[in-house]
Amino acid sequence: MNLSDDIKAALDEKVFVHLATIMPDGSPQVSVIWIGRDGDKVLFSTAEGRVKTNNIRNDSRVALSFTTTGDDYRNYVLKGTVTRFEPDGFWLIDDLARKYMGTDTYEWATPGQVRVNGEIEIDSVGVNH
Repeated sequence: MNLSDDIKAALDEKVFVHLATIMPDGSPQVSVIWIGRDGDKVLFSTAEGRVKTNNIRNDSRVALSFTTTGDDYRNYVLKGTVTRFEPDGFWLIDDLARKYMGTDTYEWATPGQVRVNGEIEIDSVGVNH
């Protein structure tokens, strides 16, 4: 899906996004994440062994929800599929640390941590006022 310029601008803000994944029993699981964007795709990073990591490997369907700064009553809901999900290093979490914290590297990495970077292809967008 091609995202509108308005949606892209909202995703480019320093918004804290709620990522919903599906547990093996079908129940929802929600985590707050940092996001980036590459064209019409939403990017995120997590660590190996986390619940959302296991859930995405089991079922790649996800939903995202967030509000933008200064417009607390405008809620964005995006649904999509994780189309790429690979343990390919700290490059993305370091980029996100620059966006969200103004630092060059992600400060909370633990020794031996394996970062898993994901790309979400958006299927639908809803904006509630």
